[in-house]
Amino acid sequence: MYELNESSFDPITFVLTGIPGMEESHIWISVPFCLMYITAVFSNSFLLFVIITDRSLHEPMYLFLAMLAVADLMLSTTTVPKMLAIFWFSAREISFDACITQMFFTHFSFIVESSVLLAMAFDRYVAVCDPLRYSSTLTPSAIGKIAVTAIVRGFCIMFPPIFLLKRLPYCGHNVMPHTYCEHMGIARLACADIKANVWYGLTTALLSSGLDVVLIAVSYALILRAVFRLPSPEARRKTLSTCGSHLCVILMFYVPAFFSFLTHRFGHHIPSHIHILLANLYVVVPPMLNPIVYGVRTRQIRERVIRLFCPMGECPCPGWGCRC
Repeated sequence: MYELNESSFDPITFVLTGIPGMEESHIWISVPFCLMYITAVFSNSFLLFVIITDRSLHEPMYLFLAMLAVADLMLSTTTVPKMLAIFWFSAREISFDACITQMFFTHFSFIVESSVLLAMAFDRYVAVCDPLRYSSTLTPSAIGKIAVTAIVRGFCIMFPPIFLLKRLPYCGHNVMPHTYCEHMGIARLACADIKANVWYGLTTALLSSGLDVVLIAVSYALILRAVFRLPSPEARRKTLSTCGSHLCVILMFYVPAFFSFLTHRFGHHIPSHIHILLANLYVVVPPMLNPIVYGVRTRQIRERVIRLFCPMGECPCPGWGCRC
């Protein structure tokens, strides 16, 4: 049991307890999270390497994939190592400034990834619904502006919460039932009015990621409408398969994130372990799945990967359907 230093007005350190009520299972829970994290780091790093080293992949769709891989690496690496340290070594303490830093980069990378997913949905919309204008719309200049906008947007949204949290008194409250630091998780430890934090978080979430979800849904609805007008059943089947896998990964990213976000504000009767488990999922499952769904399933990237592993002969995996 951790004792609170009531004489300390502001905390020097916070204590992250892990998953409340499941402390005895931390070691077993850590195994799938560790495997998913290793897969995410390896697959996203490899995808980045493939795109960077092959000039034929310096096209809009693949550049967006590279941006997504960077955001995935940042999101998972900001949170999972500390989570595993809690599970394995009971390294529960984190300094106040380190907690604020982790909070910033966790939410920043989420906002950037959300922006990239929106850009990718727009990319697919133009490619399917207005292919003749694709090259003139998604120019290198436009892609650069999208990347800069995603970064600036994330920074502008997440910079104010640093001061909103630092202004609060904590009265020695420092035990946080979580595996990593979140904005509202920190704010709820304060012994003062946190309405500014609540309303700022709610407003920015709805106007940033919430708006992204709506626009992504509209883009895919228009894509599906165009797909059902295709004369070839085979073309419809392939496009629907691709869109279906994309939408599943998008849902895996947004649903746990919004569940965690809304639970902090309205879900006071939801068991803490359910909340924390779902909050952990969106920082590791989408980063693990994105390189597979968006990368390996893309023909050009798949062919490039095959050439890397078997450059001089028959591919050892005949099911991949091509020569090396």
